[in-house]
Amino acid sequence: MAAIIDIAPAHSSRPRKATSDSLFSRVLIIGTAVGFMGLMFVLPLVVIFQEAFRKGWEGFIEAFDDRATMHAIWLTLKVAAITVPLNTLFGLAAAWCVSRFQFRGKRFLTSLIELPLWVSPVIAGMVYVLLFGAQGLFGPALKEHGIKIIFALPGIVLSTIFVTFTFVARILAPQMEAQGQAEEEAAMTLGANGFQMFWRVTLPKIKWGLLYGIILCNARSMGEFGAVSVVSGHIRNKTNTVPLHIEVLYNEYQFVPAFAVASMLALLALVTLILKTLTTTRRGAA
Repeated sequence: MAAIIDIAPAHSSRPRKATSDSLFSRVLIIGTAVGFMGLMFVLPLVVIFQEAFRKGWEGFIEAFDDRATMHAIWLTLKVAAITVPLNTLFGLAAAWCVSRFQFRGKRFLTSLIELPLWVSPVIAGMVYVLLFGAQGLFGPALKEHGIKIIFALPGIVLSTIFVTFTFVARILAPQMEAQGQAEEEAAMTLGANGFQMFWRVTLPKIKWGLLYGIILCNARSMGEFGAVSVVSGHIRNKTNTVPLHIEVLYNEYQFVPAFAVASMLALLALVTLILKTLTTTRRGAA
Protein backbone atom coordinates (compact mmCIF):
# COMPACT_ATOMS: atom_id res chain seq x y z
CA MET A 1 0.00 0.00 0.00
CA ALA A 2 1.20 3.38 -0.83
CA ALA A 3 1.91 5.40 2.23
CA ILE A 4 -0.23 8.46 2.48
CA ILE A 5 1.84 11.35 3.71
CA ASP A 6 -0.09 14.33 5.02
CA ILE A 7 1.92 17.42 4.48
CA ALA A 8 0.44 20.37 6.33
CA PRO A 9 0.86 23.68 4.56
CA ALA A 10 3.58 25.76 6.10
CA HIS A 11 2.37 28.91 7.73
CA SER A 12 4.15 31.98 6.43
CA SER A 13 5.62 33.91 9.30
CA ARG A 14 5.51 37.65 8.91
CA PRO A 15 8.29 39.72 10.41
CA ARG A 16 7.16 41.59 13.47
CA LYS A 17 7.07 45.33 13.37
CA ALA A 18 8.65 47.42 16.04
CA THR A 19 5.27 48.97 16.75
CA SER A 20 3.69 45.54 17.31
CA ASP A 21 5.23 45.23 20.77
CA SER A 22 2.91 45.03 23.72
CA LEU A 23 1.58 48.17 25.35
CA PHE A 24 3.57 47.41 28.49
CA SER A 25 6.85 47.19 26.53
CA ARG A 26 6.23 50.45 24.70
CA VAL A 27 5.26 52.29 27.89
CA LEU A 28 8.32 50.89 29.68
CA ILE A 29 10.79 51.85 26.92
CA ILE A 30 9.31 55.29 26.26
CA GLY A 31 8.97 56.00 29.97
CA THR A 32 12.59 55.01 30.60
CA ALA A 33 13.85 57.26 27.80
CA VAL A 34 11.71 60.23 28.83
CA GLY A 35 12.54 59.73 32.51
CA PHE A 36 16.27 59.58 31.82
CA MET A 37 16.16 62.72 29.66
CA GLY A 38 14.12 64.53 32.27
CA LEU A 39 16.43 63.52 35.10
CA MET A 40 19.72 64.16 33.32
CA PHE A 41 18.87 67.21 31.18
CA VAL A 42 15.57 68.91 31.97
CA LEU A 43 15.89 68.86 35.76
CA PRO A 44 19.41 70.41 35.78
CA LEU A 45 18.19 73.20 33.49
CA VAL A 46 15.25 73.89 35.81
CA VAL A 47 17.58 74.02 38.81
CA ILE A 48 19.98 76.39 37.02
CA PHE A 49 17.27 78.91 36.18
CA GLN A 50 15.62 78.50 39.58
CA GLU A 51 18.86 79.34 41.38
CA ALA A 52 19.65 82.15 38.92
CA PHE A 53 16.35 83.89 39.74
CA ARG A 54 16.31 83.04 43.43
CA LYS A 55 16.65 86.76 44.25
CA GLY A 56 14.40 87.85 41.42
CA TRP A 57 15.19 89.87 38.33
CA GLU A 58 17.17 92.42 40.32
CA GLY A 59 19.55 89.76 41.62
CA PHE A 60 19.87 88.27 38.13
CA ILE A 61 20.72 91.61 36.50
CA GLU A 62 23.05 92.52 39.36
CA ALA A 63 25.09 89.37 38.66
CA PHE A 64 26.15 90.88 35.34
CA ASP A 65 26.94 94.27 36.84
CA ASP A 66 30.45 93.10 37.64
CA ARG A 67 33.72 93.88 35.91
CA ALA A 68 35.06 90.33 36.15
CA THR A 69 31.85 88.88 34.72
CA MET A 70 31.75 91.26 31.78
CA HIS A 71 35.45 90.65 31.07
CA ALA A 72 34.83 86.88 31.07
CA ILE A 73 31.95 87.30 28.62
CA TRP A 74 34.00 89.57 26.39
CA LEU A 75 36.98 87.19 26.44
CA THR A 76 34.75 84.23 25.58
CA LEU A 77 33.26 86.09 22.62
CA LYS A 78 36.73 87.13 21.46
CA VAL A 79 38.02 83.54 21.61
CA ALA A 80 34.98 82.29 19.67
CA ALA A 81 35.39 85.08 17.09
CA ILE A 82 38.95 83.90 16.43
CA THR A 83 38.41 80.16 16.73
CA VAL A 84 35.27 79.63 14.65
CA PRO A 85 36.47 81.33 11.41
CA LEU A 86 39.84 79.57 11.58
CA ASN A 87 38.24 76.17 12.16
CA THR A 88 35.74 76.86 9.38
CA LEU A 89 38.58 77.44 6.92
CA PHE A 90 40.46 74.41 8.19
CA GLY A 91 37.34 72.25 8.07
CA LEU A 92 36.63 73.24 4.47
CA ALA A 93 40.24 72.56 3.44
CA ALA A 94 40.38 69.23 5.27
CA ALA A 95 37.02 68.06 3.93
CA TRP A 96 38.02 69.04 0.39
CA CYS A 97 41.32 67.20 0.71
CA VAL A 98 39.76 64.01 2.11
CA SER A 99 36.79 63.90 -0.28
CA ARG A 100 38.47 64.98 -3.53
CA PHE A 101 41.96 63.44 -3.48
CA GLN A 102 43.47 59.97 -3.13
CA PHE A 103 46.93 59.89 -1.54
CA ARG A 104 49.07 57.91 0.84
CA GLY A 105 48.31 58.72 4.44
CA LYS A 106 44.68 59.65 3.79
CA ARG A 107 43.43 57.37 6.58
CA PHE A 108 46.06 58.80 8.89
CA LEU A 109 44.89 62.33 8.10
CA THR A 110 41.29 61.31 8.77
CA SER A 111 42.36 59.87 12.12
CA LEU A 112 44.14 63.12 12.99
CA ILE A 113 40.99 65.08 12.18
CA GLU A 114 39.04 62.95 14.67
CA LEU A 115 41.81 62.97 17.29
CA PRO A 116 40.27 65.75 19.50
CA LEU A 117 37.20 63.55 20.02
CA TRP A 118 39.31 60.87 21.68
CA VAL A 119 41.82 63.00 23.60
CA SER A 120 40.84 64.54 26.91
CA PRO A 121 40.79 68.37 26.71
CA VAL A 122 42.90 68.46 29.89
CA ILE A 123 45.60 66.43 28.14
CA ALA A 124 45.50 68.86 25.21
CA GLY A 125 46.01 71.77 27.58
CA MET A 126 48.93 70.03 29.25
CA VAL A 127 50.55 69.43 25.87
CA TYR A 128 50.45 73.17 25.14
CA VAL A 129 51.95 73.89 28.56
CA LEU A 130 54.78 71.44 27.84
CA LEU A 131 55.38 73.12 24.48
CA PHE A 132 54.94 76.82 25.25
CA GLY A 133 55.18 77.08 29.05
CA ALA A 134 58.07 78.79 30.84
CA GLN A 135 59.81 75.42 31.26
CA GLY A 136 58.47 73.98 28.01
CA LEU A 137 60.18 73.08 24.78
CA PHE A 138 59.77 76.51 23.17
CA GLY A 139 59.26 78.47 26.40
CA PRO A 140 62.76 79.98 26.79
CA ALA A 141 62.92 81.09 23.14
CA LEU A 142 59.48 82.68 23.36
CA LYS A 143 60.43 84.47 26.58
CA GLU A 144 63.53 85.97 24.92
CA HIS A 145 61.32 87.55 22.26
CA GLY A 146 58.69 88.71 24.74
CA ILE A 147 56.01 86.34 23.44
CA LYS A 148 53.62 84.94 26.02
CA ILE A 149 51.30 82.09 25.07
CA ILE A 150 50.48 80.22 28.28
CA PHE A 151 48.37 82.19 30.79
CA ALA A 152 47.42 84.57 27.99
CA LEU A 153 44.96 84.87 25.11
CA PRO A 154 47.07 82.92 22.54
CA GLY A 155 47.13 79.83 24.75
CA ILE A 156 43.37 79.96 25.26
CA VAL A 157 42.81 80.32 21.51
CA LEU A 158 45.19 77.46 20.64
CA SER A 159 43.61 75.06 23.12
CA THR A 160 40.11 76.00 21.97
CA ILE A 161 41.08 75.50 18.32
CA PHE A 162 42.37 72.03 19.14
CA VAL A 163 39.21 70.81 20.84
CA THR A 164 36.87 72.28 18.21
CA PHE A 165 38.61 71.92 14.84
CA THR A 166 37.07 68.51 14.12
CA PHE A 167 33.42 69.58 13.89
CA VAL A 168 33.29 71.25 10.48
CA ALA A 169 35.62 68.73 8.83
CA ARG A 170 33.80 65.64 10.19
CA ILE A 171 30.44 66.90 8.97
CA LEU A 172 31.51 68.14 5.54
CA ALA A 173 33.86 65.32 4.48
CA PRO A 174 31.24 62.52 4.24
CA GLN A 175 28.72 64.89 2.65
CA MET A 176 31.15 66.09 -0.03
CA GLU A 177 32.35 62.56 -0.71
CA ALA A 178 28.76 61.33 -1.17
CA GLN A 179 27.90 64.19 -3.54
CA GLY A 180 30.85 63.47 -5.82
CA GLN A 181 32.65 66.00 -7.99
CA ALA A 182 30.90 65.72 -11.35
CA GLU A 183 29.39 69.19 -11.09
CA GLU A 184 32.74 70.75 -10.14
CA GLU A 185 34.41 69.08 -13.12
CA ALA A 186 31.65 70.34 -15.41
CA ALA A 187 32.11 73.88 -14.11
CA MET A 188 35.87 73.69 -14.70
CA THR A 189 35.21 72.42 -18.24
CA LEU A 190 33.00 75.46 -18.88
CA GLY A 191 35.83 77.77 -17.86
CA ALA A 192 35.12 78.49 -14.19
CA ASN A 193 38.14 79.18 -12.01
CA GLY A 194 38.61 77.66 -8.59
CA PHE A 195 36.87 80.45 -6.68
CA GLN A 196 33.88 80.51 -9.03
CA MET A 197 33.58 76.73 -8.86
CA PHE A 198 33.58 76.76 -5.06
CA TRP A 199 31.27 79.77 -4.66
CA ARG A 200 28.65 78.82 -7.26
CA VAL A 201 28.76 75.02 -7.29
CA THR A 202 30.27 73.53 -4.13
CA LEU A 203 29.10 75.97 -1.47
CA PRO A 204 25.37 75.81 -2.36
CA LYS A 205 25.50 72.03 -1.99
CA ILE A 206 27.19 72.04 1.41
CA LYS A 207 25.86 75.26 2.95
CA TRP A 208 23.57 73.58 5.50
CA GLY A 209 26.21 71.09 6.55
CA LEU A 210 28.71 73.94 6.85
CA LEU A 211 26.29 75.96 8.99
CA TYR A 212 25.65 72.89 11.13
CA GLY A 213 29.37 72.46 11.80
CA ILE A 214 29.82 76.17 12.56
CA ILE A 215 27.01 76.08 15.11
CA LEU A 216 28.53 73.10 16.93
CA CYS A 217 32.02 74.62 16.77
CA ASN A 218 30.80 77.91 18.22
CA ALA A 219 28.89 76.25 21.05
CA ARG A 220 31.85 74.09 22.04
CA SER A 221 34.32 76.98 21.88
CA MET A 222 32.17 79.13 24.19
CA GLY A 223 31.60 76.30 26.63
CA GLU A 224 35.07 74.71 26.71
CA PHE A 225 36.45 74.24 30.21
CA GLY A 226 39.10 71.52 30.49
CA ALA A 227 41.78 72.63 28.03
CA VAL A 228 41.25 76.33 28.75
CA SER A 229 41.46 75.70 32.50
CA VAL A 230 44.97 74.27 32.13
CA VAL A 231 46.45 77.02 29.95
CA SER A 232 44.64 80.06 31.39
CA GLY A 233 45.95 80.18 34.94
CA HIS A 234 42.54 81.36 36.23
CA ILE A 235 43.63 85.00 36.31
CA ARG A 236 40.62 87.15 37.11
CA ASN A 237 39.98 90.02 34.68
CA LYS A 238 42.59 88.56 32.34
CA THR A 239 42.27 84.89 31.36
CA ASN A 240 39.00 83.70 32.87
CA THR A 241 36.44 82.71 30.25
CA VAL A 242 32.76 82.29 31.18
CA PRO A 243 33.02 78.60 32.25
CA LEU A 244 36.08 79.35 34.40
CA HIS A 245 34.41 82.44 35.89
CA ILE A 246 31.38 80.34 36.87
CA GLU A 247 33.68 77.97 38.76
CA VAL A 248 35.35 80.89 40.55
CA LEU A 249 32.01 82.37 41.58
CA TYR A 250 30.74 79.02 42.82
CA ASN A 251 33.90 78.34 44.83
CA GLU A 252 33.50 81.77 46.43
CA TYR A 253 29.92 80.83 47.47
CA GLN A 254 28.40 83.47 45.17
CA PHE A 255 25.70 81.05 44.10
CA VAL A 256 23.20 83.44 42.52
CA PRO A 257 25.82 85.14 40.27
CA ALA A 258 27.30 81.74 39.42
CA PHE A 259 23.97 80.29 38.33
CA ALA A 260 22.98 83.54 36.59
CA VAL A 261 26.08 83.35 34.38
CA ALA A 262 25.55 79.59 33.97
CA SER A 263 22.01 80.25 32.75
CA MET A 264 23.52 82.24 29.89
CA LEU A 265 25.46 79.16 28.78
CA ALA A 266 22.33 77.07 29.24
CA LEU A 267 20.44 79.42 26.93
CA LEU A 268 23.28 79.09 24.43
CA ALA A 269 22.89 75.31 24.61
CA LEU A 270 19.13 75.55 23.99
CA VAL A 271 19.60 77.94 21.06
CA THR A 272 22.27 75.62 19.66
CA LEU A 273 19.89 72.68 19.96
CA ILE A 274 17.15 74.55 18.10
CA LEU A 275 19.51 75.69 15.35
CA LYS A 276 20.98 72.19 15.11
CA THR A 277 17.49 70.74 14.62
CA LEU A 278 16.61 73.30 11.97
CA THR A 279 19.83 72.80 10.02
CA THR A 280 19.47 69.02 10.26
CA THR A 281 15.99 69.31 8.77
CA ARG A 282 17.20 71.54 5.96
CA ARG A 283 20.12 69.19 5.27
CA GLY A 284 17.70 66.30 4.94
CA ALA A 285 15.42 68.29 2.64
CA ALA A 286 18.29 69.53 0.44
